[in-house]
Amino acid sequence: MIRYIARRLGAAVLVVFVVGVIVFCLFEVLDSDAAVVTLTRSGGGDPSPEQLAALRAELGLDRPAVVRFAEWQFAFLHGDLGDSLISGRPVRDVLSGRLVNSVTLAFLTAALLIPLAIALGTVAGARAGSLLDRVVSMSAIAAESVPSFVFGVLLVATVSLSLHLLPAVSLLPTGASAWDRPEILVLPVICLLIGLSPHPVRMVRAQTAEVMASHYIRTARLNGIGGMRLMLRHVAPNAISASIHPLAGSVVGLIGGIAVVETLFSYPGLSQELLRAVAARDFPFVQSTAVLLAAVGVAVYLVADLATLLVSPRARHSVLGGRG
Repeated sequence: MIRYIARRLGAAVLVVFVVGVIVFCLFEVLDSDAAVVTLTRSGGGDPSPEQLAALRAELGLDRPAVVRFAEWQFAFLHGDLGDSLISGRPVRDVLSGRLVNSVTLAFLTAALLIPLAIALGTVAGARAGSLLDRVVSMSAIAAESVPSFVFGVLLVATVSLSLHLLPAVSLLPTGASAWDRPEILVLPVICLLIGLSPHPVRMVRAQTAEVMASHYIRTARLNGIGGMRLMLRHVAPNAISASIHPLAGSVVGLIGGIAVVETLFSYPGLSQELLRAVAARDFPFVQSTAVLLAAVGVAVYLVADLATLLVSPRARHSVLGGRG
């Protein structure tokens, strides 16, 4: 087990490093840098070569790319995310407020998404072929076929603009917490649930239907086991253990889904700050944020791997060869 975890951790570190390299290379091929954006925004027309050279030297952009990447990586490994090239503030300070809002939205969505997907998928799969199963399956396929931002626009048009039940935008005063105005979270969370829940619901449903049709469950029924005891002790654990990774994929999908939803509802989360940083060619902010988000995604999949090993004897035997 320890050797397996060590291999997985090593692979996770490698993935995060590759993400960092890719983001850095993409920044290097852009047609402008932070110096060009800063001088152009000042309203003085096209900057002169002398102005560009002076500002690039001030921002450290005149050094070789390999040196800049190595310095950023060394600082990142020591907990220093660097300073924003545009505002001059530490990236950690810029991230802190926005990150709390995004984490709040992600946590609330995940707390609803996981039990919802398990409940709907298990109920539908336990009655495979029934009317309930067809309704759940068709609804999941329909929701999965439509981009989440379309549902967001429809929610705003109906719930907010027509019925006036909830705010159309999720604005917050500076320094305020999202929990101070929980009503602004309702539509973004619903939009995320509609976009992310169909796939895990279908996966849990498929695994549950497969378990229900297995010889193991048939034998249990012949021995008089049925009802909730059959579902809770024999069907659900086997079905859910095989659905952990689809659920983890949906949780990781929150990273991209939240970016769309925050933009759609003007929610003051991390995505707005990240978009501004990309437009301003603020390399330290974008690089550090991208690597942190990649680390979160890799960590979720690593936890899913370990959870699968804990709840599934078959997975433990396959991965560990029967060793403890």
